[in-house]
Amino acid sequence: MSRSFSAPHTGSHDLPVSPALDAFMSTGWAKSPLPTDLRVPSIDATPARRARLAARFPGERLVIPAGALTVRSNDTDHRFRPHTGYAWLTGLTGEDQAGHVLVLEPDGDERHEAVLYLRPRSPRTGQEFYRDRRYGEFWVGRRPDLAEAARLTGVRCAHLDDWEKLFTGPQPPVRALAGVDPSVDELLCSCRAFPVGRSAPAGLEAVLSELRLVKDPWETGQLQQAVDATAAGFEDVVRSLPKALRHPRGERWIEGVFDLRARLEGNGPGYSTIAAAGAHACVLHWIRNDGPLERDQLLLLDAGVETDSLYTADITRTLPLSGRFSPVQRTVYELVLAAQDAGIAALRPGARFRDFHMAAMRVIAEGLHDWGVLRMPADEALDADNGFYRRYTLCSSGHMLGMDVHDCAQARAGTYLDGRLEAGQVLTVEPGLYLQPDDETLPRSLRGIGVRIEDDLVITADGARLMSSALPRTADGIEEWMASLLETGA
Repeated sequence: MSRSFSAPHTGSHDLPVSPALDAFMSTGWAKSPLPTDLRVPSIDATPARRARLAARFPGERLVIPAGALTVRSNDTDHRFRPHTGYAWLTGLTGEDQAGHVLVLEPDGDERHEAVLYLRPRSPRTGQEFYRDRRYGEFWVGRRPDLAEAARLTGVRCAHLDDWEKLFTGPQPPVRALAGVDPSVDELLCSCRAFPVGRSAPAGLEAVLSELRLVKDPWETGQLQQAVDATAAGFEDVVRSLPKALRHPRGERWIEGVFDLRARLEGNGPGYSTIAAAGAHACVLHWIRNDGPLERDQLLLLDAGVETDSLYTADITRTLPLSGRFSPVQRTVYELVLAAQDAGIAALRPGARFRDFHMAAMRVIAEGLHDWGVLRMPADEALDADNGFYRRYTLCSSGHMLGMDVHDCAQARAGTYLDGRLEAGQVLTVEPGLYLQPDDETLPRSLRGIGVRIEDDLVITADGARLMSSALPRTADGIEEWMASLLETGA
């Protein structure tokens, strides 16, 4: 089985190219090298990351694809983002990484050499640079050549056309990230080189997740940048509310305003922005964002800026569109805030990961009982054989955060969900109440109210630091903050 990486991907409606034009296109181009001092921002950290990964799989070839382009419609692709593991190990985060493959090759003495197989800059002697709609420089922009890519990353680079040559002759055990690039999976299966390797206690994707659980200071700094940009985006949204309230698709207005900030400050939103007004806030992942805004409603905004290095924030605020909470809205909001306060207070090194969730849920269950919604005491509702409180809160109260919004999700339960917190881990605390508009177990005054409060925190030596403290959390604080922004934005 073989594939060519050199043939141009031209559209069926392309105009024909005459031999004379082709000859003309291949001459008269000035040299345009990249600056020699360009480096990926994480270049000082990536060698140790690769070494830590390789040490878990001695003697095995490790294959980490960047991923493949995916068709959105006909000849138009979705915007590309490289696989998180590939980006973390190489520092390469751009859209030009589609189809590339990182290989950690065993060198015989239980060490590995990193080799990047990539599609280098299109030469000006063929047609790719001006005819290939997927990879041609005139269509999608400049890529580094092999020498430039090696200088950028500190990794030996080879042409992607040479990658299949690895699978000729005697082979070491091979372990690869499956399901990332179909052509890589197909090649490895045809060579009967995938999946193999049994010398480690966990698979490659699980180990990659576990190695990323604790963030180094540079990573924490990137996450703080993402959080700060997200806070600015929330301020943009509040200033835009007068116009959004007048538009029949006010939720889309909110989404657009935030996503503009995300593109200006970073790579874009780290996930699809949730702009949910009224009862839409009871849909946990509401991303249609096609509804109007009404002044007597709450707006649940769950959004995060992703930096160019692909670290994302994840923050939620629930805002009164009138600028002030109604008495019922404030009651619901303050119960969720009390739950979040209890969850944050439970964060410290050595605490079980699940402790903060259970602390928050106790407050929720007690509050629901006090309201008469839960007809049983909190202890009974919290029992694993019961769990009736979950009808109104539904999901976990937080997750790890990093290059993925739900970061390190492939880690084994013993190191993550059933593990203990460590200094340097970054996570969210996000309890919520989702009181469905058609829930007859609720009084009518509560139906259709959804509230979530979500903040990003880093575990420290003696507790946790609130990274998103620039945004108010209390009901009074939110009202004052909104009033100040609406006044200055008028």
